[in-house]
Amino acid sequence: MKKLSIILIALTIGLTSCKNEKKETKTEAPAEDTSIEKFVVKPEATSVKWTAYKTTEKLAVGGEFSVIKFENKEGATIQEALNNLAFSIPISNLFTKDEGRDAKIKASFFGAMLDTEFIKGTIKHNGNSVVASLTMNGVTHDLPLKILITDERRISMTGTMNLKDWNALGALESLNKACFDLHKGPDGVSKTWEDVAIEINTYLRKN
Repeated sequence: MKKLSIILIALTIGLTSCKNEKKETKTEAPAEDTSIEKFVVKPEATSVKWTAYKTTEKLAVGGEFSVIKFENKEGATIQEALNNLAFSIPISNLFTKDEGRDAKIKASFFGAMLDTEFIKGTIKHNGNSVVASLTMNGVTHDLPLKILITDERRISMTGTMNLKDWNALGALESLNKACFDLHKGPDGVSKTWEDVAIEINTYLRKN
C-alpha cells in the first residue's frame, strides 16, 4: 500500500507540474501587405520652369530644365512620397528656345558659380508646408513653395528665388555684362533682376 501511495503521489506531482509549464509560442513578423498602393514621382512627367526678368520694366524671360532626376522613393500617401525626396537638375539641360541665350546663361551665369554641373536639393513636405532645400553655387538655402494637388495625383509647386540667398549676385552681374545691350529698356538702363519665379509640375504614379 505504501508503494502504491508513493506512486500515486509521484504521478499527481508530475501531472501538476506539466499543467503549470508555459508553452513557448513563436511570434512571426506580419508579412508586408503588398496590396497597398504606393505613390512614386514620375521624373518623365516632371517639369521645372523658371521666369527671370530684364530691363527696368521687368520684362519676363522664360525657360525650363528639360531633365530632373529623383532618388528612388515611394510613400503610402502623396505627402510621404514627396517628403525628403532628393533630386538633381543637370544645368546642361537648360532650355529657353533661344540657343544663343542658352549658351550665355550656361557660360556667364552658371559658369560663374562654384558648381557648374548640377542644382541639387531635397523636398520637405510637412503638413501644408512644402520647402525645397536647394543647393546652388555651393550654398544650401530653403525655398518655400506653394503646393496645389489636382486630379488626386497632379502636383504644382511654385515659389520665388532671390539669388542673393545663394550668393549668386556675382553670377547675375556676369550675366548682365554678357547681355548688357539686350537687357536695356526704353530708358537705356541695362538691368537683370535678382528674383526668379519657379514652377514645378509633376505627376505621381501608383505602384
